[in-house]
Amino acid sequence: MRPWIPLAALALALSPLGMVHPMRVSGHSMEPALADGDRHWVLRAWASHAPRRGELWVVEGPQGVSVKRVLGLPGDTVIWRGPDLWINGQRLEEPWVVQPERGGEGQQVCGTGYLVLGDNRPESQDGRSWGSLPPGSLRGRIL
Repeated sequence: MRPWIPLAALALALSPLGMVHPMRVSGHSMEPALADGDRHWVLRAWASHAPRRGELWVVEGPQGVSVKRVLGLPGDTVIWRGPDLWINGQRLEEPWVVQPERGGEGQQVCGTGYLVLGDNRPESQDGRSWGSLPPGSLRGRIL
């Protein structure tokens, strides 16, 4: 037997571990979609497609690593007024938001980045205060 065959087989068997890893959710900002203590599999960003609106991603924000929903894509202008979110002049339907933010308004031009928000808006520290995140801050997509 050729000596490289077992090494190639081992590398092939372990390759999914490099692309997918487990993660435990910490906090309440994504309730009810994700609860504190939930465990989920994460596909690393380099192995995934580009973020799409509505997907859940692990992000590296100013307060560290967290899970947020991608809502603003590069080039988008996002406006929020109370519970309503408008993207490029169109109101976004958000069936995942059970606890909307009742007050406050703001605007974010995403530029080359992504605007990410928590589903539980009153409890979420997110892009409304951070602004958009550069593509390198999105670490992986929740599977």
